[in-house]
Amino acid sequence: MAERRPGSYITLRKKGSLTIPAAVRKAARLAEGDPVYVTMTEEGILLKPQKLVDATQAWFWESSWQAGERQADEDLAAGRTVRHESSEKFLAALDQRMKPVDADA
Repeated sequence: MAERRPGSYITLRKKGSLTIPAAVRKAARLAEGDPVYVTMTEEGILLKPQKLVDATQAWFWESSWQAGERQADEDLAAGRTVRHESSEKFLAALDQRMKPVDADA
C-alpha cells in the first residue's frame, strides 16, 4: 500500500487551472514551465512531472555542484591529484593531513 502523505485542498479555476501548493512544488522540484503529465488512475487524477532530469538527481545539475565538477576536471587535467592504491592507504593519507586536536583548547 502506498504511503499517505499530508495533502492540501486546492480549487479548480477557469479553464481547468490549478495551483499546486508551494511545498509540493518544492518537494517535486517543479518550476514554472516544467511539463507535467496528467492521467486518470483507479485512485483519481495523477500528476507526474516530466523533468529532463530525475528530481532525485537534480542536485548534480545545480550551478554550485557543476562549478565543483569543472574544478575537479581542471585539477585532473593539471595533474593536481593523488591516486591511492587502496581505501586503507587513502584513509591513512587523510589522517596524516588532519590537524592534531589540541587537548588544552
